[in-house]
Amino acid sequence: LIMEPGVATSMLSCPTVPLSNGLQIPILGLGTSHQGGYSHEAVVYALRDCGVRHVDTAKRYDCEERLASAVAESGVPRRDLWLTSKLWPGDYGHSSARQACRASCDRLGVEYLDLYLMHWPDAMVPGRSSREVRAETWRALEQLYDEGRCRAIGVSNFLIHHLEELKDDCGVVPHVNQVEYHPFQQPDDLMSYCRQEGIVFEGYCPLAKGQALSHPVVLGLADKYGRTPAQVCIRWSIQNGVVTIPKSTKPIRIMENCQVFGFQLEDTDMVALKTLHDGRHVSWDPRRVE
Repeated sequence: LIMEPGVATSMLSCPTVPLSNGLQIPILGLGTSHQGGYSHEAVVYALRDCGVRHVDTAKRYDCEERLASAVAESGVPRRDLWLTSKLWPGDYGHSSARQACRASCDRLGVEYLDLYLMHWPDAMVPGRSSREVRAETWRALEQLYDEGRCRAIGVSNFLIHHLEELKDDCGVVPHVNQVEYHPFQQPDDLMSYCRQEGIVFEGYCPLAKGQALSHPVVLGLADKYGRTPAQVCIRWSIQNGVVTIPKSTKPIRIMENCQVFGFQLEDTDMVALKTLHDGRHVSWDPRRVE
């Protein structure tokens, strides 16, 4: 493992991607999740020792209160942090969405969220179309945005037809769409659509839940650059301009995942990774959502 000098300093100057409203989101963040995907020690280490300033969470992950405790212990001022949380479909609908956002802020111990996402396109409300509920919920997020409770609003796991319907039904175009993205899952049409509409494309599961780490092409590039397979995958993602949020509960892995700004993959190697797309999902597959 190559240790870049002054990793904390390099992460503090982490490149950012501009949102359509002028805000700058750090291109690399720390993901969290449920089912053992949260570690207090790891978050404190990421913030204090690695200079991470972008953390992604969600109500569904059931770790917002613990995240608040880790942020407090790290000593990083709120104004220096980018905090993303997400609204679960169980809270879709106008008043429940507003209430859920306030509850997330309370659990996180903050007055506002930097980014608030609708977590999943399926509203799961009996007797109502998902499109109708998505639009009603999005209008609540637009209000939260207007009020300053959310500095940016977006969606997660939305496909082109979901985004098109939202555009027809509502006013504010999502600032971000966060979807699964790794060498085996490269939704080029969706990426192109997002860029054309001014929606920042954010990718989760950049290591394909570990499946990419043993692929011969990835291993060969790790050897070529003197890097780890994880660093190659994360570097590929951010070099494609994708906001990337690898998750880990191990401090040594978090440090490793942050060490991706001191090298660049050659064009031919970017193409080699591009050819690995096989369409597999290692997380939720939104293609079946109306």
